[in-house]
Amino acid sequence: MSPVIFITGATSGFGAATARQFARNGWKVIATGRRRERLVELEAEFPEIVHGIEMDLTDKASIKRAVAAIPENFKPITCLFNNGGLALGTGAIPDIDTDQWQTMIDTNIMGMLHTTLEVLPLVKQVGRGSSIINVGSIAGRFAYTGGNVYGATKAFVHQFSMNLRTDTMGTGIRVTSVEPGHSKSEFTAVRTGGDFEANEKMYADNEPLLPEDIANTVWWIANLPAHVNVNSIEIMPVCQVPTRPVILKKDQLPS
Repeated sequence: MSPVIFITGATSGFGAATARQFARNGWKVIATGRRRERLVELEAEFPEIVHGIEMDLTDKASIKRAVAAIPENFKPITCLFNNGGLALGTGAIPDIDTDQWQTMIDTNIMGMLHTTLEVLPLVKQVGRGSSIINVGSIAGRFAYTGGNVYGATKAFVHQFSMNLRTDTMGTGIRVTSVEPGHSKSEFTAVRTGGDFEANEKMYADNEPLLPEDIANTVWWIANLPAHVNVNSIEIMPVCQVPTRPVILKKDQLPS
């Protein structure tokens, strides 16, 4: 029986690349997302290997329906890849939109929680050697102007992953937080409300991580020997360097 991976946010970026990586290498794939046309493309590319299900991470009922609709020949689930998420807005506090904050919380936190709760029983059926892999971000550890709630949601992903690992001890389930840095995707276009020019400019003069880099990482984690658990992994491109905190001079501070 082929192992199965359940992917959220499978219609672009890390999710789509991971779906293709696993489908090409003998796994069945449950690809979920809101854009039905992209799910159809994946199904056509990998007939009988990829099964697409429309799912909205901000809608608890949608998540329940999606999991209930999984065909029997795509059960149980060996790997849950909680990839779906987004950043909205670039303003520093208080120049922000609280509706955008709420959407990030509903997607990055609540969507991950509800998906995990619904899919977990199917992962437990596999037990030893199964995995739950959650996408965090270096933004959960390295603060930057305008990162406010997005960074906070990704810090949540890291800590929830550690706590989930504790809660599932004895089941054989591995739990990992994958925390990428500067990566080429539709991230900036979504964050800026559809500015694809800004999205391309972000990557024009540097060499970012590619979706395939993260897909390769997820593949490696999911296929490690059953006794090995990677708690968290932080990944940056060579062009991105973590550096010391900013020091403000006296003339940059209010007197």
